Amino acid sequence: MKTYLRKNLAGLSLAVLLVFGLGACQDKEDQPDPNASPNVAINEWIKDVMDEVYYWLEDMRTPLAKNSDPEDYFESLLNRPTDRFSDIFPDYQELMNSLQGVNREAGYEILLARESNQNENVLAFVVYTKKGSPAQSAGLLRGDIITQINGQTMTLSNYQSLLRQRSENHTVNFFRFDPSTSTYRPQPQISLQTLSLAENPNFLDTIYTVNNQKIGYVVYHFFAPGVDGDNRYDNQMDEIFGRFKAEGINHLILDFRYNGGGFVGSAVNLASLIAPNVTSQDIFSRTKYNSFLSQFQQIRDLEIRRFNTKVQNLGNTLEGNRVHIITSGRTASASELIINGLKPYMNVFLIGGRTVGKNVGSIAFEDEGNPNNKYGILPIVTMIFNKDGNSDYTNGFTPNIEANELSQQVLLPLGDRNEYLLSLAIQQITGVGARVNLVERTEIGSSFENKSRFGQIIEDKIQIKNSH
Repeated sequence: MKTYLRKNLAGLSLAVLLVFGLGACQDKEDQPDPNASPNVAINEWIKDVMDEVYYWLEDMRTPLAKNSDPEDYFESLLNRPTDRFSDIFPDYQELMNSLQGVNREAGYEILLARESNQNENVLAFVVYTKKGSPAQSAGLLRGDIITQINGQTMTLSNYQSLLRQRSENHTVNFFRFDPSTSTYRPQPQISLQTLSLAENPNFLDTIYTVNNQKIGYVVYHFFAPGVDGDNRYDNQMDEIFGRFKAEGINHLILDFRYNGGGFVGSAVNLASLIAPNVTSQDIFSRTKYNSFLSQFQQIRDLEIRRFNTKVQNLGNTLEGNRVHIITSGRTASASELIINGLKPYMNVFLIGGRTVGKNVGSIAFEDEGNPNNKYGILPIVTMIFNKDGNSDYTNGFTPNIEANELSQQVLLPLGDRNEYLLSLAIQQITGVGARVNLVERTEIGSSFENKSRFGQIIEDKIQIKNSH
């Protein structure tokens, strides 16, 4: 029988070693057939993993033939449509890099909308560029509108294929808003190179003083502790909240509008900076595993996730025991875990769009025993509840104030007090807000949904590796 001790992101606060199988050696009859398709060994590995960890174990489907394409084989096992999120990736290392914010790219993110109901043209609104990226160096700005990639105009029929060309060197034609004429003007075409870029999720933090109210504002793009085993990003978040506390803020705005999820450990770290009066004895979340894993005491020990004790915690300073969170249709997974986990402790006020609705978590698996298997899989392994046992948000969280940032005529810089979603949050706190002229736009997608980390809650308390 095969045994699986899965190894996941060695060094990233991986605290527990779990033995999921019961045997320690490979039986003679399990030796691989040298004449078999290489897909057979890969698919046997996929099935062995799923037989132990898949959350919907009793509802797993009958698989395709073992020599099938591994992506098709994996898909055939899944409990669709209940399972919306399990996924397989052709390269495990690329997957792990992406989960930590490391990707080969030009360094800009976009929201997509139809130009008009009278034509089929598609517009790509630049929502931010990444620090040190080719896009930033080329002068691309938030609010610019891309109409062509590699000289081709984007339309409803071709925009998805054109967007895939952004993974290689490419050109963009775009328009920029001219405030002197209140119109968009065409700009010279720019060429963008791609490179391996490590994105810092701590995009922006600042403090506003409005009507004697001190407001801390954080734009956080995904949950990752750091890169290659360090905790640099979590430590930076601690520093941000330390400054907020030292400056005496009494209101907090978290901007999760582009945050599609990430590692549970980083979610616990952030929540521990916000919830009032919490210590390492207080429960942040409860985790449920499948019927097989729940037999083991090591697993049961992981079913409760507690807060960390943080000297930078500012929960007691927040007026009305309230945190304001900016959301959108791209706010998912670990972001929703924060919302759900804080609700038993404080008033969580949402501004923006309905969130995705993901209350289940994954672990990333690789096949260390087969050098010819480059695949990585992210099966759903857990369902996550808050302290009170609530996990009923599969349809997403509905905002208290509903708004879409593409309703602005032009996307103002993130952090600008007049930026639409931020101004709504400030107005809710202070009664002072900017007047925004709204336009009608039909949003059809974004660049965020194509990222490996989008919609992920990654369990990072389990260290796992293959053993035969």
